[in-house]
Amino acid sequence: MVADEEKAVRSAPVERTISNTDAPVPYHDADGNFNPPDRGLLAWSQVLATLLINAMCWGYPSAFGVYQLYYVETLNLPSSQVSWIGSIQIFLTFGICTVSGRLSDAGYTRHCVVGGCGLAVLGTFMVSLATKYWQIFLAQGVCTGLGLGIAFMPAITTLSSYFKKNRAFALAIAATGTSVGSIIFPSIVQYLIPKVGFPWAVRCAAFVALFIVGIANLLLKPYLPPRKAGPLVEWGAFKERTYALFTLGAFCNFYTLYFGFFYINSYARTVIGFSSQEAVNMILIANALGIPARVVVGYLADNVLGPINMYLIALCYFGTITYVWMTIRTRVAMYIFSVFYGLAVGATQGVYVGALASLTSDPQKMGTRFGMVSTLSGFATLAGPPTVGAIIDQSGGDYKWAQVWGGTLAFGAALAVFASRTAAVGLKFKARL
Repeated sequence: MVADEEKAVRSAPVERTISNTDAPVPYHDADGNFNPPDRGLLAWSQVLATLLINAMCWGYPSAFGVYQLYYVETLNLPSSQVSWIGSIQIFLTFGICTVSGRLSDAGYTRHCVVGGCGLAVLGTFMVSLATKYWQIFLAQGVCTGLGLGIAFMPAITTLSSYFKKNRAFALAIAATGTSVGSIIFPSIVQYLIPKVGFPWAVRCAAFVALFIVGIANLLLKPYLPPRKAGPLVEWGAFKERTYALFTLGAFCNFYTLYFGFFYINSYARTVIGFSSQEAVNMILIANALGIPARVVVGYLADNVLGPINMYLIALCYFGTITYVWMTIRTRVAMYIFSVFYGLAVGATQGVYVGALASLTSDPQKMGTRFGMVSTLSGFATLAGPPTVGAIIDQSGGDYKWAQVWGGTLAFGAALAVFASRTAAVGLKFKARL
């Protein structure tokens, strides 16, 4: 009798109050299926918190094109060498995600977010004091990159735990923070440099970042209980063909994704003939168009096509737009291209996390499995921009072969994701996945 009662207690769903009402919502339903709130003020406040963290974690790196142009023109360094600063920053942001994702699963979400945001803001302030390449590399590349990665993954896993039916849509809305940050940070730096100088322009950006992440840390509230036991890496996940092939697709995607962010303004400046200030407008336009693109693809992923299908379509569109870049030769065409390029990048980034989340059935392993893909993708972001820079330098400043390289990789990513989809449902083209 006692044993039966103990068994009943152990099998009962864990409950937690997620609103101001007295009605608790279980983590799992009677059948053992994950049952998050999917609604309510607290759940949507996590969207806002993650949006703000994304504005810092991805909006700031996406603005590196402004720094790239400034460093090349003031330090007289080759593009490929300067690109290593941004590449290391993004690599560490991704690379540390396996560790921060596992720490998040273990219950250290708030520790990671506070510590990571603090490190990223510190690194930004240090950039304002740097005068040599190695100093900029350590401050902007290493210190800021580590901080962004430590903060990013715990925020994403926390948000994912609050949603199931509307997860891709919620993650896509949170991903608009990337575009918001990508507008704010380059605008601050670019337009304040002529007025207050580069050091104070960067410090102003750091103060804005401090304000943004301060609000985010106040709002963020983990939902799931910690999973203390478990390995740092779930190696068994790579035995799942769907997961492994998706990882390959993500790797190819991120290998080429930051090509445009780093070089679209340089292309406008050196090939089309824009001024430095006009060239920055290309980044701002592309980033602004990413906001509606993310929301639309998130809604379509949840309600019409499915996240994997939407990601596949977005990758094909991204590859096509990158090929089209080769034909741009006038100022008007450059502005039009920036619009469509922003839509393409926004679409791929907006649905990527939702597609990855759909491959993980156990929400308490979300941080670990997210982090594994992100860490591997980090190696792609490390090599991507310097590879492009080397291609451009070897071509005597001609961007054509770099654009061919970028478009081909994007279609390679689409092919891998299609193989992942086929491994899951076969050649059922109407399947919503």
